[in-house]
Amino acid sequence: MDIPVITIDGPSGTGKGTVAIALASRLGCYLLDSGSLYRVLGVAVARANIDLQDHDAIAHLARGLDIQFGLQGPGSVSLAGTDISSEIRTDLGSDMASRVGAIPAAREALLDRQLAFRQPPGLVADGRDMGTVVFPDAYPKIYLTASLEERAQRRHKQLLDKGIDATLRNLLQDLSERDARDSERSISPLKPADDAIIIDTTHLNKAEVMAQVMDLVQEAHSVP
Repeated sequence: MDIPVITIDGPSGTGKGTVAIALASRLGCYLLDSGSLYRVLGVAVARANIDLQDHDAIAHLARGLDIQFGLQGPGSVSLAGTDISSEIRTDLGSDMASRVGAIPAAREALLDRQLAFRQPPGLVADGRDMGTVVFPDAYPKIYLTASLEERAQRRHKQLLDKGIDATLRNLLQDLSERDARDSERSISPLKPADDAIIIDTTHLNKAEVMAQVMDLVQEAHSVP
């Protein structure tokens, strides 16, 4: 397929979401925040009180989810017409996204939804397996990483800025557990693609990360 795709993968707290949004806006491309799909599914599973071991029920729910992006404004996510943008960004949303993301049937059910985002003039896809599984022909493939401590500090600041109380120790533990769950799952594990370019954002600010990413994109696609 000749519709270009740029993938940005990596664990939580590396800044990939911020970079993907800025890059899609700069290039005039579509944006796929694949993590939101899993967050919505996770919240929907929790709302429906579905047992996480009932993979068939979760896959059935995933195939029928009424998800819309941007319905309530830029960056919003709606489920059945109701804005759940804030709800999916809670710790519950993060935890449930990781848990349902480890279910092969759930990942398969959401695959077609992700592939459908590939439309002209191009796509920037943000996630954990965008370059390895969903869009293996993407170019360039970018993988952002950062130390666990730095990622926990970033998450801690985000929560405090929102008036949400959180302890750094708990955030470190939660991120460590999620990293293990995401990287050790049997299907679509979190890892850089063989041809991915890895950027360590531990000691970089947003502007510095964006500058490196734009250099890679300009080199790959002759973007002005």
